Amino acid sequence: MARYEGEIDINNVFELRCKPTCYFGVGAINKIDDIFKEFVDKGMKNVLFVTGKSSYKKCGAWDVVEKSLEKYDMNYAIYNKVSPNPTVDMIDEAVALGREINADIVVGIGGGSPIDTAKGVAVLLEYPNEDGRSLYEYKFTPEKAKPIVAINTTHGTGTEVDRFAVANIPEKNYKPALVAECIYPKYSIDDPALLTGLPKKQTLATTIDALNHVTEAATTITRSPYSIDLARRTIEIIAKYLPIALEEPKNLEARYWLLYASAIAGIAFNNGLLHYTHALEHPLSGINPEVTHGIGLGVLLPAVIKHCHKALPKTFAHIYEPIVEDVKKAEEDGIYLAKQVEQWLNSVGLTEKLPDLGFGEDDIPQLVDLAFNTPSLDLLLSLAPVEATRERVEQIYRDSMKPIE
Repeated sequence: MARYEGEIDINNVFELRCKPTCYFGVGAINKIDDIFKEFVDKGMKNVLFVTGKSSYKKCGAWDVVEKSLEKYDMNYAIYNKVSPNPTVDMIDEAVALGREINADIVVGIGGGSPIDTAKGVAVLLEYPNEDGRSLYEYKFTPEKAKPIVAINTTHGTGTEVDRFAVANIPEKNYKPALVAECIYPKYSIDDPALLTGLPKKQTLATTIDALNHVTEAATTITRSPYSIDLARRTIEIIAKYLPIALEEPKNLEARYWLLYASAIAGIAFNNGLLHYTHALEHPLSGINPEVTHGIGLGVLLPAVIKHCHKALPKTFAHIYEPIVEDVKKAEEDGIYLAKQVEQWLNSVGLTEKLPDLGFGEDDIPQLVDLAFNTPSLDLLLSLAPVEATRERVEQIYRDSMKPIE
C-alpha cells in the first residue's frame, strides 16, 4: 500500500482528464504531415504560426513543417516575436496577423510562451470584438477557439496537453492564468529530437517547472490518486535523467524521458490543479519579466513544502522518495524534507534565492498583494492544502529569501 492512500477521500468524485491527441517520440514531428492533410481535406488551408524569434528553425521543426506546407499548398503567416513571459500585446499583434490571412488554424512552435500565446490568439480569432486584456482580465468567458496545434520544444510546461495558458498584463504587473476547455490543442507533437539544442539553463528551468507542477497537483485539495501517482513517477524520472541532460545535452534518451515527465506532469496538474508555488511565482515574473518562470518556482519550492507538509506528510514523503535520504524522516519532519529538496535543487545547479532574482524584504508587501489580487491566483491559493492567509503567503516569501532554517 502506497504511503499516501490513507490520506485519500474515497467519497471525492474527481474528473480523470486525458484529452488532446499527443504524438510522442523521436520523429513525431513528421506527424505534422498527417495533421495538415486532415485540415486541408476539411478545406482549412490558412495557418498562423506563433513562435519565438528563431528557435523554431534552429530546433529543426520548421524544415519538416515547411515541406508539408508546400506539399498541401497551404497559405501561412508567422508571428515570431513571442518572448519569455509573453504579454497580452503580443497576443493582439499575432491576432491582427491572423485576421489578415483569415487563419483557420493556429500552430504554436516552442515552449510554454509560444504555445500559451497561440492559445490566446486562437480564442481571439473567434471573438473579433475582444482583445488580450479583456481575455486575461476575464471580461468574457471564452467558449470557442480556432483549432490549435502545439509543437513542443521544451520539457517543462505541459501546455501541449492541458487547458491552461498565461500572459502578462504589463501595466498592472499581472500574470493571470486562463483556463478554458476550448484551448486544449487538437493535436500536439512531443519529439525529443527537437530538444537536443536546449541550453543548460533552459533545460534546468523547464524541468523544475514540471517538478513544481506535480508537487502542487499531488497536494491540492482537488488531488487524486491519479495526480499523486503521476507526481511520484515524474520526480523519479527527473531525479534520474536531469543530471544526464545537463551534462550530455544531445543525449536523446535523457531528453525523451524528461519530455515524458513533462507531459505526464502537465496531465497531473490538468487533473489536480496547482496552488502556492505558481500563485506566488506569477507576481515575481509579473513584476520582472526577466525572471525565468522555472527558476522562480524552484526558489519558492522549499518554503512551500515547509509550510504545506503538515497537511499531507505521507503524500509529500511518497512523491519525493526518489530524492530523499530518509523517507521516514521526510514523512515526520517537513523542514527536513524542505532541506532535502533544497539540497537536491542546489545539486543540479539551482542555487538562487529571492535576492538573486532582484527581490528584497521591501518588495514582499507588493508581492503578497499581487498574489491575492491578480485574476485567477486567488483560485490557486484556495486550492492549497493549508489555508492561504496573507500571513502565510508573506512568510513563504520571507523563507525564500535565504536557505531553509
